[in-house]
Amino acid sequence: MKHLTQWTAIFFSFVFLSCQPQTAKPTFTPQDKVPGRLEDGRVLLPNGWMLEPAGEHLALGDLPLGLDITPDERYAAVANSGGAKNVFIIDLKIRKITDTLAAGHAWLGVRFFDRGKKLAVSGGRYNTVFLFDFAEGKATQRDTIVLGEPFPQQRVSVAGIDVAADGQILFAAGREDSTLYAYDLTLDSLRYRIKLPAEPYTCRAHPIRPEVFVSLWGGAQVAVIDRAQEKIVAQIAVGDHPNDIAFSLDVQRLFVANANLNSVSVIDIATRRVIETIQTALAPDAPPGSTPNGLAVSADGKQLFVANADNNYVAVFDVAIPGRSRSLGFIPAGWYPTALHTLRLTSTLLVVNGKGHSGSKANPRGSTQNINDGATKFPGSLSFVPMPAPQQLASYTEKVYRNSPFKQRWRQAVEEYIPPNHPIPRKVGEPSPIKYVFYIIKENRTYDEILGEIPEGNGDYKLVRFPEEVTPNHHALAREFVLLDNLYANGESSADDHEWSLAAYATDYIVKTRPEVYAEKGDDDTAGRQRRLAEPKSGYIWDLCQRAKISYRSYGEFVEYAAAGRKDTLMAKIESLKGNFAPNFPPYDLAIGDTTRARIWRQEFDGYDRNGNLPRLQVIRLPNDHTAGTRQNMPTPRAMVADNDLALGKMIERISHSRYWKECAIFVVEDDAQNGPDHVDAHRIVGFVISPYALRHSVDRRMYSTASVLRTMELILGLPPMTQFDASAPPMYASFTDVPDFTPYTCRPATVNLKEMNVDDE
Repeated sequence: MKHLTQWTAIFFSFVFLSCQPQTAKPTFTPQDKVPGRLEDGRVLLPNGWMLEPAGEHLALGDLPLGLDITPDERYAAVANSGGAKNVFIIDLKIRKITDTLAAGHAWLGVRFFDRGKKLAVSGGRYNTVFLFDFAEGKATQRDTIVLGEPFPQQRVSVAGIDVAADGQILFAAGREDSTLYAYDLTLDSLRYRIKLPAEPYTCRAHPIRPEVFVSLWGGAQVAVIDRAQEKIVAQIAVGDHPNDIAFSLDVQRLFVANANLNSVSVIDIATRRVIETIQTALAPDAPPGSTPNGLAVSADGKQLFVANADNNYVAVFDVAIPGRSRSLGFIPAGWYPTALHTLRLTSTLLVVNGKGHSGSKANPRGSTQNINDGATKFPGSLSFVPMPAPQQLASYTEKVYRNSPFKQRWRQAVEEYIPPNHPIPRKVGEPSPIKYVFYIIKENRTYDEILGEIPEGNGDYKLVRFPEEVTPNHHALAREFVLLDNLYANGESSADDHEWSLAAYATDYIVKTRPEVYAEKGDDDTAGRQRRLAEPKSGYIWDLCQRAKISYRSYGEFVEYAAAGRKDTLMAKIESLKGNFAPNFPPYDLAIGDTTRARIWRQEFDGYDRNGNLPRLQVIRLPNDHTAGTRQNMPTPRAMVADNDLALGKMIERISHSRYWKECAIFVVEDDAQNGPDHVDAHRIVGFVISPYALRHSVDRRMYSTASVLRTMELILGLPPMTQFDASAPPMYASFTDVPDFTPYTCRPATVNLKEMNVDDE
């Protein structure tokens, strides 16, 4: 009885909100949190996870990835690999930045050598390695090793680097040309290059044996190079997306972080065999999502520290006995920890946090404040954590569990107060009156710039860019169905958020290369190019449907033109879409209006309506609310958003007048909030739930993310979660009711000129 009473209270609270006059202000309850710092000091992220990082923190630059320290443990070098690429020199004693090095396109690789008197820095897409003289916290560039012509003339993209123990040979991993370069520092010439079987991440030269170990990021292997023979002598199979590698203290074992499998492979160097696989997630049967990507061994060699980027913690293991590792606990870190190092002299753990330690913020000035051309503007940070004693580690572990929605939801009943006959099942396999799901993905708009003027929502009318005059259907859908004013994108830009929108995850490859792709306007190496590195281990929602024998179809998502300059033939970007996409529906192409897309979609849908053979999942891309900005000979932003609005309205109207309306749900999301202003958070997006089972004329203030939308669709279709993020995301129960309203939707006509064009002011 208590459960039904709670549900009834929620229901009437929504009805009350919907009946308030237009001047009513949104009323929040304690559960209606928004991202940011909470009263208890913790930081709530847009994806629903909490930050409560241990230690003291020093602000760094954009997306720091690489870390190394001098042998005397006085100084550290950190490679900032985001939009603004440079290297910070940090005095570890006073915990301040003492120097900033302009190092081209620095990406990941930093290494002190010659007893700390010299520093090598990866030049990334400059296809170089920069060499510096180093003394007393200052670095002076003295040379540049050129490994190829600058990108894009030649694709090398220098990643991880290392220097042999004798200081003579520098090794550099060429990420894009899958090559290991060996450069003789004494002769100032390239000694040899070795073609690798897959894209590498980093390399480590064994301090005793004449071998170099290379993690093959794209090959689920570690390659062993014999320095004397100058060739690959072994390829050791490990987990998916091997990235960081570290030697045990006695250099008889190699630890390998596997980002896509929540694991660390332990290799016996003498036998070249994996002798153990360490699980790093909070639950041993957890789906992918932890993203282990940074390793460090304690000064006594007995403990291994693993940075789980997407879980925001460091896992600690006892590795004293080979083959018998055991978990000791977890240390809360900042947002997306990427690199670790242990300091023997001060008994301190250094943790590099790729997105800092204070979370995301509002961006009322738009993309110039928090998000800029896809490069995150969340400054990374370096945490100084005293090595925890067992009691302190136990306390840290409790915090990690408390701050993880995955641990709170995994293998537990969801939303126990939901009545059994609710249209959204409580667990996978339960029946639902909803059979068909439409998933419409749009581009780059925040809540405030579209719906900020609706008084029932938590909006700021001053930030509205496209008011009801431009977006009448967006406003009508928000009023007639469910107003969602607490919905957030999981990522920061289209490159990673289309992954999040369809896979509930973005691989470490996507996250770590996205900023350079945007900043340098290079090729977008996502799964669309069938790059194995971009694809999540658990696949996309289409893969789930394929395994469950559920019909599906894509309209424009993960589809591209088959040849440059030709728009008459399309091809699927991923295997599971071959034969399951609309061959005439345009992919992302701002020269084609969304109303044209809606017309092409309707031609197929009319056939499904006649024949009764509609695929159970349709994914539809309507991208033109991205707009072309002020580009000449293109429609104005207002015209493009209005065209997008009309296309959406027409599609909803057609579905609601079809035979499928009584058994369908339509979910509409923006892939990200990259381009717009928002007074709550830079990740807040426009989203809709449209269905006869939607709780009409209501406001749902529960905090959701893109992963919540996926989780709700999965429950309807009887699909399991793909990753830890849809597994832990709250389903959108409060947006639905078990009392359907079959009233169809009527599209609102456009009220602005859809052919309004940008003109040259000169």
